[in-house]
Amino acid sequence: MTTVRAIALAMAVGAGAAAGVSVLPAGRAAAEQVLQVPATSAPSATLRVLDKITGDTTDLEIGRGQTRMVGRLQIVLGDCRFPTNNPNSDAYAWLEIRDDSLTGTVFSGWMVASSPALSALDHPRYDVWVLRCNNS
Repeated sequence: MTTVRAIALAMAVGAGAAAGVSVLPAGRAAAEQVLQVPATSAPSATLRVLDKITGDTTDLEIGRGQTRMVGRLQIVLGDCRFPTNNPNSDAYAWLEIRDDSLTGTVFSGWMVASSPALSALDHPRYDVWVLRCNNS
């Protein structure tokens, strides 16, 4: 099972538990086994930022714990992980994104490179998505 499916299943399990509904396919043991995908943390990630007004895209390399500014956005990378067995697939990153013109955080969570719509930034001007984790 890919990491994306494992993350989607984890989100479904969490949502189902909150609603009092079981979404586990073949019992809890099977779901726990599916969710245990060995992952490796990378020291940095490459993100793409789209300014929807100008149409400009910016590829941004950001280190773990680092804050980078793009337009009005402050982007902080908490972690970037990828499957240990297949480093070229399914990168996912923990991001905190703030907009200087708004109060509070506009996004906080995991973004998945292969399925950016699974957990996306909802912003009127900018789109941000993960391209890959970088080992150097």
